Amino acid sequence: MPLAQARALIDAHGFATLTDDRLRVSHLPLVLARDEGELGTLYGHLARANPHGHELEGRRVLAVFNGPHGYVSPHWYAAGPAVPTWHYAVVHARGIVECLDDAATLASLDALVARYEPDLLDDATLMSEAYRCRLLAGVVGFRIRLDELQGTAKLGQHRSRDDRASVLAGLGASDDPLARQLGRYTERYDQTLFDTESDNEH
Repeated sequence: MPLAQARALIDAHGFATLTDDRLRVSHLPLVLARDEGELGTLYGHLARANPHGHELEGRRVLAVFNGPHGYVSPHWYAAGPAVPTWHYAVVHARGIVECLDDAATLASLDALVARYEPDLLDDATLMSEAYRCRLLAGVVGFRIRLDELQGTAKLGQHRSRDDRASVLAGLGASDDPLARQLGRYTERYDQTLFDTESDNEH
């Protein structure tokens, strides 16, 4: 998966599974700062009550971002033979953790809010400065300077165009909203793939 698509997946599916070299796991939203470092820097926070937050400083971690995924029926292919399979897109981001001071933690919290509901930053009735500062005492902010960013998309790229079109039709007709989401993602991914193939033909 190209770097631009990996970054786009993180932006769209920012809820990550974070694990360290001792296999401690936390689930949390992370925000990617693309302009910090060659691959970017992830920002996040954990509750101070979570032991994981006190043990991350200096550790190499893996953040897994799961994009759209879902079951693909062999009945959806234009021609057989075929078997059931699962399509998915995922990004693995690795780097070293650095804990943040209060000012940087507050900035990272604001960046998270701005990512999902920016108007809240201007709503002093819900998020006054004093309230934000009190909440700050209950979290540990950190950043992950990325040294590895790997995206994988298993979306039936090896199948014919007719097969891929048939799978898109099957996903689009599904009652499962996650399947329809996978279909929309696959359609955008296929368009990029076809554009690249067209460029290579010239």
